[in-house]
Amino acid sequence: MVLKVFFPSCCSSADSGILIGRWISEQKSAVVLAVLHFPFIPVQVKQYLGELQRVTKVSISVLGSWSNSKQEKEESLSEFLEDLGTIFSHEPWIQISKEGDSKFWSCSTLQKHSNNPKEEEIILVYYDQRKVMLSHLHPPLDTAAGRAEDASRLSAIFDTVARSRVLFMTDRYDEGPIKVTHWQSEGVEASILVELLKQASVPACLLLTFLLSLLSGICRSRVLKFWPLSFLWSKLSTCEQLGHRLQHLQAISSTRKAQSHTQLMRKANIFVSLLIDVALGILLMSWLYRKNRIGHLADTLIPVADHVAEELQDLLQWLMGAPAGLKMNRALDQVLGRFFLYHIHLWISYIHLMSPFIEMILWYVGLSACLGLTVALSILSDIIALLTFHIYCFYVYGARLYCLKIYGLSSLWRLFRGKKWNVLRQRVDSCSYDLDQLFIGTLLFTILLFLLPTTALYYLVFTLLRLLVVIVQGLIHLLVDLIDSLPLYSLILRLCRSYRLAAGVKFRVLEQQDGKPLRLLMQINPLSYGAVVQTYRLPTYSCYPKDSWASLCKKLFLGELIYPWKHKGDKQD
Repeated sequence: MVLKVFFPSCCSSADSGILIGRWISEQKSAVVLAVLHFPFIPVQVKQYLGELQRVTKVSISVLGSWSNSKQEKEESLSEFLEDLGTIFSHEPWIQISKEGDSKFWSCSTLQKHSNNPKEEEIILVYYDQRKVMLSHLHPPLDTAAGRAEDASRLSAIFDTVARSRVLFMTDRYDEGPIKVTHWQSEGVEASILVELLKQASVPACLLLTFLLSLLSGICRSRVLKFWPLSFLWSKLSTCEQLGHRLQHLQAISSTRKAQSHTQLMRKANIFVSLLIDVALGILLMSWLYRKNRIGHLADTLIPVADHVAEELQDLLQWLMGAPAGLKMNRALDQVLGRFFLYHIHLWISYIHLMSPFIEMILWYVGLSACLGLTVALSILSDIIALLTFHIYCFYVYGARLYCLKIYGLSSLWRLFRGKKWNVLRQRVDSCSYDLDQLFIGTLLFTILLFLLPTTALYYLVFTLLRLLVVIVQGLIHLLVDLIDSLPLYSLILRLCRSYRLAAGVKFRVLEQQDGKPLRLLMQINPLSYGAVVQTYRLPTYSCYPKDSWASLCKKLFLGELIYPWKHKGDKQD
């Protein structure tokens, strides 16, 4: 089997010393973790390695020697490095040397205790310790299951580097008898601001958790379970979005440590999503309250509502005549037209009654943008629903009347064929009818059939109006769900530090020459942006029905009420 030596690229310019790392016999690989420099006392080195093994649970030992001769090769140093193999007994003893600025390194092995020493083929693999440790391609650090079966896989390399975190906590500024070179030798990565934030986050999280527990207790109280409040809480998008954000705040303010990398990324994505949401909401609020835009919006709202009402009145007048040259049932046409015109009159009266308070309502609604852009968009969706409530009523009236006639015609059609619907067994059975039942059924079928075009025309027009409102609200809900579910932290991490979201590794051949070891470079292969979104996407509070086009057309034909989205836990009527 070929001997593979995984050498950290940060140690390529280190001074001469001994190589410490882990020997993986299952795949005949040596994972070099650091270079320990001269001078040192062998007893202290063995004590240091024993302490590392106790803390990291990794069998760290001295693998060989490293020689970096920047000038001419020193014979005494090479002999001394070879003699170290008798002090630190390891089979095989790996010797890596670099002469000056040469691109090719010499790598050999010594097997003093072997009866048949022979030349082995060696592959030298360079790897970036920092990227390998932070790539999370290794198994979970707190689980030992499956470690033995992974010993023959590449994940054992990542597991070795990840578990040796304690080794990387020492740098050249530490006072001690042991001096090592690794990826943090020039100074341990740290930030005073990060450490201060870590210390301050604990009491802040405790206070926020206490406040959120009180708020969630109020939300779960029996007062909100009574009919008016429970209905509003379940139907208004604003209440659903506030409840969704409350769950997010409880998740990120929890003092429990994340058990896995996925939970940590979820908390980070929620935190960044909340920050960006609130920042966009504050920008929107500052824009609304600048140059009296709230007053201009209130002054525009009433004329727009009057214009919509006038257009609906003109549409109803057109339907009450001969729309598109169609001959309608005049009596039913006049009844339906006057019925809907009366509703429009009531709606205009309601709008003008609320007109003095609209500016004040919009002023207080604008303050809600400080809770986030998604809350402001949810309020906008609810305002659109309230302003178009008369269109929703028209759609419900037309759909119910049309549905009643469709089901009446289908029932009477079964009567002509001597059939009936068995309610208990949910099937169509044969049935015998007398002459009076057939006569009455014929009269009712004729009446419903001739009244169907008039009802169908009103239903079609109001369904199109309702779908127009639903499309606008659906676009708003899609934008809210995009802000809620988009893993912004993961995407930023993929853009700036792609190795943190790794999908695997790839090897690139650096140089190859006869008589010299093959040199490879191990690189982290990051996840694609689509895979990042799919893996770390946050759940939303809206669930969209996955109806096919055939099912949707069937519902429209039968006059069933169509809900383009619904909240989790709701049932369609």
